[in-house]
Amino acid sequence: MSAWTSHLGRDPLAPLLASENAAIAYFVERDLLDHEVGPLATVWELPEVKKIVRKQQTDGSWKAAASKANRGWKHQLTETWRQLRFLVDQYAMDRSHPAAAKACAFVLSCQSAEGDIRGILANQYAPYYTGALLALLCKAGFAGDPRVAKGMRWLLAMRQDDGGWVIGSPGMMGYAWRDVCALTSRWTVRPEQAFDRTKPFSAAGTGMVLRAFAHHPDHRHSPAAGRAAALLKSKMLREDNWSWYQHPDNWVRFQFPYWWNHLVSALDVCSLIGIPYDDVDIARALQWLVDHQLASGLWRESYSKIHKCSANRRSREAQLWISLSICRVLKRYWE
Repeated sequence: MSAWTSHLGRDPLAPLLASENAAIAYFVERDLLDHEVGPLATVWELPEVKKIVRKQQTDGSWKAAASKANRGWKHQLTETWRQLRFLVDQYAMDRSHPAAAKACAFVLSCQSAEGDIRGILANQYAPYYTGALLALLCKAGFAGDPRVAKGMRWLLAMRQDDGGWVIGSPGMMGYAWRDVCALTSRWTVRPEQAFDRTKPFSAAGTGMVLRAFAHHPDHRHSPAAGRAAALLKSKMLREDNWSWYQHPDNWVRFQFPYWWNHLVSALDVCSLIGIPYDDVDIARALQWLVDHQLASGLWRESYSKIHKCSANRRSREAQLWISLSICRVLKRYWE
């Protein structure tokens, strides 16, 4: 076992390497064992990567599923984010690959004059999606792009008074749920402006926004990132401030590439921003991972009692990627 894995009861690397997943093996060797590996292009040539790229449209986007196609281009951006997560987060693709470069160009084409990436909630503000999209752009090599800088300034301008962000649109405070659904499913003239900066942050929203800060070299260690990360860690494994994703079990329903905020994604951004391993909230979260490691050495896809989790080929594959992402976080903290 490596020095950092000695903190665990079981070696997680052996089952990852034994999985016969070529991409998993590559990243275990590169990221967890610090071995010399071949070029990333070998990962990008894997059949599962080529399958994603084949479905990309000429404008760089991915087409939404047929059942959603009649609901407008917001789902085109949603589907593009969904697939770009796999290319950039899972397979470490960057702008040197034409598919990633085209996809990032499409995402940037959805930037509003104000600076946010708009379309997933129709014409409403969505800082949490903008943050998640900007994080992918940064990881793909666009951190120095002026449009990314504009997006980061917009995120800072959308903070609550406490330094965090809300889930949903901050311009729709106090709206009834039926009105939220109506306004986020059709294109309106302008975003709603019912801001209330005094409302507390949402961990679900703040965790997604902070991905952009964690992966931007100019913002990673900024006071704003540190302040928001302190808020995020204070809610780990606890109820959120908002009714959406409020139940503590939302923290232990994992996925990788990251979509919603959860314990592993939050630890990931906190470790990059610089919250130390002996911080009381971080230490508690790390111990939770230690305590919930399986006899196999891996971790479950979900420990939630409020969500269904089926055991099938997809979930077994997800378990490998989640365990890899957990190991990256643990190595970063313990090494």
